[in-house]
Amino acid sequence: MEFILYLKALLLGIVEGLTEFIPVSSTGHMIIVDDVWLKSPEALEQYVGNGQFVANTFKVVIQLGSILATVVIFKDRFLDLLGLRRKSFKLGEVPKNRLKLTHIIVGLIPAGILGVLFEDIIDEKLFFAQYVLLALVAGAILMIFADKYSSKRPKAATVDDITYKQAIYIGLFQCLSLWPGFSRSGATISGGVIMGLSHRAAADFTFIMAVPIMAGASFLSLLKNWQYFTIDVIPFFIVGFISAFVFALISIRFFLKLVNKVKLVPFAVYRILLAILVYIIYF
Repeated sequence: MEFILYLKALLLGIVEGLTEFIPVSSTGHMIIVDDVWLKSPEALEQYVGNGQFVANTFKVVIQLGSILATVVIFKDRFLDLLGLRRKSFKLGEVPKNRLKLTHIIVGLIPAGILGVLFEDIIDEKLFFAQYVLLALVAGAILMIFADKYSSKRPKAATVDDITYKQAIYIGLFQCLSLWPGFSRSGATISGGVIMGLSHRAAADFTFIMAVPIMAGASFLSLLKNWQYFTIDVIPFFIVGFISAFVFALISIRFFLKLVNKVKLVPFAVYRILLAILVYIIYF
């Protein structure tokens, strides 16, 4: 039984790490993989009891692994935003614009407000596989639309060129990600591209903006579920956390190198095919 639990922890960590920051919906994949296939709550119930609650806490823990990977990749940017380290420039090379912490805050406000207001409704009504499949398709349509109408000469070629107007509109697009399966990165990268950012600038802003909102939500969830951190499940959590961290590092670096070249359509096609396949198999 322990081996099966560790294997499930490893697999779920891999799924979380690979999908959290690319526009395919990590929540959608986790619901499909775990609720439909691995069924870790049932396995945990036999091993430690309170299986559903422990499984939910586990998903928060592995999400923190993905967040840590993002912090590692963008560490210099975060240090700069917090005023802890300033990048040095040669004379005449100081950029006209610069991403500021206020850009991030502006982008977080819309989804933060809606998330607080409708958290219970979302948890009760939308965390079901059939709604996730619909969200996968809806998000894919938005991504195709964004690529079709993206500018060949974006107004913001890098994340330092982003304006406050673009930041607030991207924040509004992020509200779509409250629908499980829609994908935070899919919504915000699409929104950024529609608002005139390059795909890479939109991706950078998406990943940086995701860290505070995801970390805040995760820590609040952990505080509410601290009682499930028992000695029996901590090794299970550690395996998932490490695998999510490692595979998130790989996934983010790979995606950032490719996003300006491949754009969003290939990911949109994958989402549609995945939704069709899961519907055929399980419904």
